[in-house]
Amino acid sequence: MSVQSRGKNHFLNKEESFMYDRETRYRMEDTMNAARIEYTEKGVLNMAARRCDVVRISMSGAVLSLLTQYKLPEQFYLDIPDARISKVGCLLMRTYANNTVEVRFLSLLTQKELDRIFVFSTHPAHRDRVLDIRSW
Repeated sequence: MSVQSRGKNHFLNKEESFMYDRETRYRMEDTMNAARIEYTEKGVLNMAARRCDVVRISMSGAVLSLLTQYKLPEQFYLDIPDARISKVGCLLMRTYANNTVEVRFLSLLTQKELDRIFVFSTHPAHRDRVLDIRSW
Protein backbone atom coordinates (compact mmCIF):
# COMPACT_ATOMS: atom_id res chain seq x y z
CA MET A 1 0.00 0.00 0.00
CA SER A 2 1.44 3.37 -0.98
CA VAL A 3 1.82 6.33 1.35
CA GLN A 4 -0.76 8.41 -0.56
CA SER A 5 -3.49 5.78 -0.40
CA ARG A 6 -2.92 5.32 3.33
CA GLY A 7 -3.26 9.06 3.98
CA LYS A 8 -6.67 9.38 2.32
CA ASN A 9 -8.41 6.84 4.55
CA HIS A 10 -6.69 7.79 7.77
CA PHE A 11 -9.02 8.14 10.77
CA LEU A 12 -7.65 11.60 11.71
CA ASN A 13 -8.85 13.05 8.39
CA LYS A 14 -12.43 12.76 9.67
CA GLU A 15 -11.72 14.53 12.96
CA GLU A 16 -12.77 18.12 13.37
CA SER A 17 -12.02 20.76 15.91
CA PHE A 18 -15.05 22.41 17.52
CA MET A 19 -13.23 25.69 17.96
CA TYR A 20 -12.12 26.10 14.35
CA ASP A 21 -14.42 23.90 12.27
CA ARG A 22 -17.87 24.09 13.86
CA GLU A 23 -17.76 27.37 15.76
CA THR A 24 -20.13 30.02 14.43
CA ARG A 25 -18.41 32.76 12.48
CA TYR A 26 -18.92 36.27 13.74
CA ARG A 27 -18.94 39.17 11.31
CA MET A 28 -15.82 41.35 11.38
CA GLU A 29 -16.47 45.05 11.78
CA ASP A 30 -14.11 47.87 10.80
CA THR A 31 -12.55 49.79 13.68
CA MET A 32 -9.39 51.70 14.51
CA ASN A 33 -8.04 51.27 18.03
CA ALA A 34 -4.54 51.49 19.43
CA ALA A 35 -3.46 48.23 21.04
CA ARG A 36 -0.45 46.46 22.50
CA ILE A 37 0.81 42.91 21.92
CA GLU A 38 2.58 41.23 24.84
CA TYR A 39 4.53 37.98 24.62
CA THR A 40 7.53 36.26 26.13
CA GLU A 41 10.82 36.21 24.28
CA LYS A 42 13.36 33.40 24.54
CA GLY A 43 11.34 31.12 26.76
CA VAL A 44 10.15 32.84 29.90
CA LEU A 45 13.03 35.24 30.47
CA ASN A 46 11.47 38.58 29.60
CA MET A 47 8.16 39.99 28.44
CA ALA A 48 8.14 41.97 25.18
CA ALA A 49 5.49 44.51 24.25
CA ARG A 50 4.84 45.91 20.78
CA ARG A 51 2.37 48.52 19.58
CA CYS A 52 -0.23 47.75 16.93
CA ASP A 53 -3.63 48.90 15.68
CA VAL A 54 -6.85 46.89 15.67
CA VAL A 55 -8.23 47.33 12.15
CA ARG A 56 -11.13 44.85 12.19
CA ILE A 57 -12.69 42.99 15.10
CA SER A 58 -15.38 40.47 15.94
CA MET A 59 -16.28 38.51 19.04
CA SER A 60 -13.94 35.68 18.08
CA GLY A 61 -11.04 37.36 16.29
CA ALA A 62 -9.37 40.46 14.92
CA VAL A 63 -7.10 41.82 12.21
CA LEU A 64 -4.13 43.71 13.61
CA SER A 65 -1.95 46.19 11.74
CA LEU A 66 1.67 46.12 12.87
CA LEU A 67 3.86 49.21 12.71
CA THR A 68 7.01 47.34 11.71
CA GLN A 69 7.66 43.82 10.58
CA TYR A 70 8.76 41.52 13.38
CA LYS A 71 8.42 37.85 14.25
CA LEU A 72 5.30 37.16 16.29
CA PRO A 73 4.90 34.00 18.35
CA GLU A 74 1.89 31.75 17.79
CA GLN A 75 0.29 32.79 21.09
CA PHE A 76 0.31 36.17 22.77
CA TYR A 77 -1.80 38.64 24.75
CA LEU A 78 -3.63 41.63 23.30
CA ASP A 79 -4.32 44.77 25.36
CA ILE A 80 -6.63 47.58 24.25
CA PRO A 81 -5.87 50.27 26.84
CA ASP A 82 -8.44 52.89 25.73
CA ALA A 83 -11.30 50.44 26.24
CA ARG A 84 -9.68 49.05 29.41
CA ILE A 85 -9.50 45.53 28.00
CA SER A 86 -6.38 43.64 28.97
CA LYS A 87 -4.83 40.22 28.55
CA VAL A 88 -7.00 38.82 25.76
CA GLY A 89 -5.37 35.54 24.76
CA CYS A 90 -4.72 35.35 20.99
CA LEU A 91 -3.66 32.69 18.53
CA LEU A 92 -1.93 33.75 15.32
CA MET A 93 -3.90 32.45 12.34
CA ARG A 94 -2.52 34.19 9.25
CA THR A 95 0.21 36.70 8.42
CA TYR A 96 -0.22 38.99 5.41
CA ALA A 97 2.44 40.80 3.36
CA ASN A 98 1.10 44.30 4.18
CA ASN A 99 2.12 44.06 7.88
CA THR A 100 -1.28 42.81 9.04
CA VAL A 101 -2.05 39.62 10.92
CA GLU A 102 -5.29 37.77 11.59
CA VAL A 103 -5.75 36.40 15.10
CA ARG A 104 -8.35 34.32 16.91
CA PHE A 105 -9.23 34.98 20.52
CA LEU A 106 -8.92 32.11 22.97
CA SER A 107 -12.19 33.21 24.58
CA LEU A 108 -15.02 35.18 23.02
CA LEU A 109 -15.36 38.89 23.72
CA THR A 110 -18.67 39.97 25.20
CA GLN A 111 -20.97 42.41 23.44
CA LYS A 112 -20.28 44.92 26.24
CA GLU A 113 -16.53 44.75 25.53
CA LEU A 114 -17.11 45.17 21.79
CA ASP A 115 -19.30 48.22 22.42
CA ARG A 116 -16.60 49.71 24.61
CA ILE A 117 -14.03 49.15 21.85
CA PHE A 118 -16.29 50.86 19.28
CA VAL A 119 -16.88 53.87 21.55
CA PHE A 120 -13.11 54.54 21.73
CA SER A 121 -12.56 53.81 18.03
CA THR A 122 -11.32 56.58 15.75
CA HIS A 123 -13.00 54.98 12.73
CA PRO A 124 -15.64 57.23 11.06
CA ALA A 125 -18.27 54.47 11.25
CA HIS A 126 -18.24 54.68 15.06
CA ARG A 127 -18.29 58.45 15.41
CA ASP A 128 -21.78 58.60 16.97
CA ARG A 129 -21.35 55.74 19.45
CA VAL A 130 -21.79 56.67 23.09
CA LEU A 131 -21.00 54.77 26.26
CA ASP A 132 -23.63 53.77 28.80
CA ILE A 133 -21.96 54.63 32.10
CA ARG A 134 -24.19 52.28 34.11
CA SER A 135 -22.88 49.27 32.18
CA TRP A 136 -19.25 49.90 33.17
